[in-house]
Amino acid sequence: MKRVFFMPFFTLKTTHMISQKPTHQVYAHYTAQDFLVWRLLFDRQMENLKPVVSSEFLKALKAVKFTNEKIPDFSEINALLKPLTGWELQVVPNISPQAEFFECLSRKTFTATCWLRSLEQLDYLEEPDMFHDVFGHVPLLSNHNYVNFFKGISDIFLKYGKNERVTELLGRMYWFTIEFGLIREHGQLRIYGAGIISSPGETENSLSDRVRHLSFDVRIILNTSFRTDIFQETYFVIDSFEQLWNSLEEIEAVLQEYMAGDPD
Repeated sequence: MKRVFFMPFFTLKTTHMISQKPTHQVYAHYTAQDFLVWRLLFDRQMENLKPVVSSEFLKALKAVKFTNEKIPDFSEINALLKPLTGWELQVVPNISPQAEFFECLSRKTFTATCWLRSLEQLDYLEEPDMFHDVFGHVPLLSNHNYVNFFKGISDIFLKYGKNERVTELLGRMYWFTIEFGLIREHGQLRIYGAGIISSPGETENSLSDRVRHLSFDVRIILNTSFRTDIFQETYFVIDSFEQLWNSLEEIEAVLQEYMAGDPD
């Protein structure tokens, strides 16, 4: 199976996004094929995920009322998320620039695309579409510890983001948690990262014996590089979302050490 490939926000400055997509969601514009694509992707991935995804994600999926029958309506999602965690969605046409992305997160706003891939693109995609952005990321925006961590790393970026080294290191933290993180529940490895949740190939790969599973460690993560064009070879495992939230102070302290050694 081909990898669903997309560029993360922190590689945007070297990536030219050619296509222009919708800047706001007009629900009436979704076609019968769009609903078919959503249902096919949803059903296929839920079959893969149910035995191996975090129980927190399954609870979150119910909190935002996602089903295979209905493409998520951003206005309805916002009405559900606001009372739960104070977060909301904002439509963007493509990957957001770094500063814009983190500024939105700091305001408790997650930027997401609202277009869906075609039937021919079910297994391969170069840009993040709605299935990755919304199915992969949005449910856990109803989890308090998760969004506190999400907002926390954005606040750190805004504080130090003009330093390119800090941007690179925060990109690693984002990659190995929000996008490709695993969690241990009742002694079993479970998935919570959006890049795994939205990809059948990554779902299988992340829990296989072909890869390394390392305990969550701020310093190790910040010293671990990654590639965006292959299945991941290393995954970091948290014990809880509270552990992520509680790691923010250490993340900032380690970044300050890097900056002290690299004042430019």
